Amino acid sequence: MSWHKSSYSGKGPNCVEIAEGENTLIRDTQHRDQGHLAVPASEWHAFIIATANDEL
Repeated sequence: MSWHKSSYSGKGPNCVEIAEGENTLIRDTQHRDQGHLAVPASEWHAFIIATANDEL
């Protein structure tokens, strides 16, 4: 898996990186050494859709 900056992070210093696969991995770019969250890809997709539709 390769990490990339989430397009939802904006351009400031507080960014999130994700790695996509069976599970989506999420980490803070300023604290990469502190690990990551892992969520099923289907749940990540549902989160992105709900956020885009202002449901959260």
